Amino acid sequence: MTTRPEPAPGEDTPVPIDESGRLGTSEGAEPGGDDEPRLSVAAVARRLGVAPATLRTWDRRYGLGPSDHTSGRHRRYGPADIARLEQMQRALLRGASPMEAARYARTVAAPPPQRSPEVAEQPEENGDGPVLLSGVLDGGDDIKLVSGSNTGGRGLKLTGAGPEARGLGRAALALDSWSVQRLLIEAMDSDGVVAAWQGMLQPVLRAVSERRQRSGSGVEVLQLLVDCASTALRSVIANAPAPLNPRPVVLAPVPGEAQELELVALAAALAANRVGHRLFGAALPREGLAAAVRRSAPAAVVLWADQPHYAAPRVLEDIPITRQRARAFVAGAGWSPEALPAHAELLGSLETAVARVSETVLG
Repeated sequence: MTTRPEPAPGEDTPVPIDESGRLGTSEGAEPGGDDEPRLSVAAVARRLGVAPATLRTWDRRYGLGPSDHTSGRHRRYGPADIARLEQMQRALLRGASPMEAARYARTVAAPPPQRSPEVAEQPEENGDGPVLLSGVLDGGDDIKLVSGSNTGGRGLKLTGAGPEARGLGRAALALDSWSVQRLLIEAMDSDGVVAAWQGMLQPVLRAVSERRQRSGSGVEVLQLLVDCASTALRSVIANAPAPLNPRPVVLAPVPGEAQELELVALAAALAANRVGHRLFGAALPREGLAAAVRRSAPAAVVLWADQPHYAAPRVLEDIPITRQRARAFVAGAGWSPEALPAHAELLGSLETAVARVSETVLG
């Protein structure tokens, strides 16, 4: 049997090749005593999308190394070892500290190792580690979710945030859209839309926006988080029970307003409350909004504006709200209470808005 040339330092162990040219084992793996393939540090690092130094750190600090490693031999990870590392990644993603995640990985029965995630081949930015498309940043130690001092462009300042918000922050910075959506959907299923918005999504949105202002970069993180949040919220709308109100609520941004995520959150919370609605996006022009109100004959209309430039009182005069005997509500930071006409009511927080609109249409 012949073998490949000796590898350079840091490369995987050479793969045996028999005389017919067939590989003896898979690359980076060697059979263990129980005939189970064992992977090298480099192979496991590629599989998990972390740096090899991170695996050595997890081994040294938390005891998450190969279960049968002996001094003087290369580290070789078996299936159970890899499953524990994947459990640690899941715990990190959900906001646990590295020590908590390691304790969880050691004590929880590990499932069979899953198919390795794809690693995004992207250049490092501001010193950040490699990025997973389905996972976390390198080991959880390279991302600082802090409650104190300014961290520059790398971390998120999540003052007083819970583990759910920290996990969402990790997934957002990793550009892990699947995990962002999954974490939000799980939180809304268990705690409701309003609680997930106030305790999880809103703090991370604020922290990502502040990080972008500090560093001048990270627009892709904010965009991905907003898009994923909109998808998760709309899944609540799509799976909501049948509405109880015969006349719907029309929800729309004012013409020209581009921000609409909080309005989508209001729609999702109303849908979960069995309040039927017609939600329109930011591209609806003035004449389309008027036609939507006229055709829907709604019980209430909610107009959203985040920018004062678009929150003009004349918008309320251009749509046939009063002729439909509908209650007129406005929401968003763009509205000035002093400038509103007498028939329009300004809604406050998301929780208040849900309660007020539900009371209006359901009684």
